[in-house]
Amino acid sequence: MSDLIYPDWPAPVNVRAVITTRRGGVSQAPYAGLNLGLHVGDDPVRVARNRALLKQQARLPSDPLWLQQIHGCQVAECSSETLPATADAATTVEPGRVCAVMTADCLPLLICNRSGTRVAAVHAGWRGLAAGVIEATLARFEEPDDELLVWLGPAIGPLSFEVGEDVRDAFLSVDSMAEPGFKPGRSGRWLADLYFLARRRLALPQVVYIGGGDYCTMSESDRFFSYRRDGTTGRMASLIWLVE
Repeated sequence: MSDLIYPDWPAPVNVRAVITTRRGGVSQAPYAGLNLGLHVGDDPVRVARNRALLKQQARLPSDPLWLQQIHGCQVAECSSETLPATADAATTVEPGRVCAVMTADCLPLLICNRSGTRVAAVHAGWRGLAAGVIEATLARFEEPDDELLVWLGPAIGPLSFEVGEDVRDAFLSVDSMAEPGFKPGRSGRWLADLYFLARRRLALPQVVYIGGGDYCTMSESDRFFSYRRDGTTGRMASLIWLVE
């Protein structure tokens, strides 16, 4: 049985959301567990089985829209007409369409409005976060930003994510108030706090409710895949959808 995470947030009753861990599934090392990524070198038959298990255990109404993620800012509209998309976020207003992003250290965000008419899933590595993938996704919602709910899923934690000066500069060049998101690390490098940096990007458009953000994929090796820790590894998924 898989170990699934359900966001503890005040979402409308017609919004469903779930985040997977590495536990459960049929993949073998180095992808051991519930690997959902076809692009990481795992046996496609095992990945297909894992996806089928997820659909059954999470009671998904349809197969998710699995994106080709490129650390950019493109947002795919998940509808009956959607083909496999190159994007780093997916959104929908159609009940039964499952938006999904895959991660293994990058930050997944799940978003809905209080009226329960639109949902979105976002993949935010540092490049996409700095470039504005969150803002691009928020722009798909018609409501004021303070009517949106955001949940931050499992990502690499602030004591584990060591980056160079270029990463710090990328954030400070667009928001000087992002400086507390970086603490001095080893040999002139920095420890970056993806959760803080995401909250900063959400605070600028005045999103009021931001939940989650208390995991570390790198240090919790028994529960999460981590690319920074293991290199060759699997992928978790963060999924959100509407029901009738």
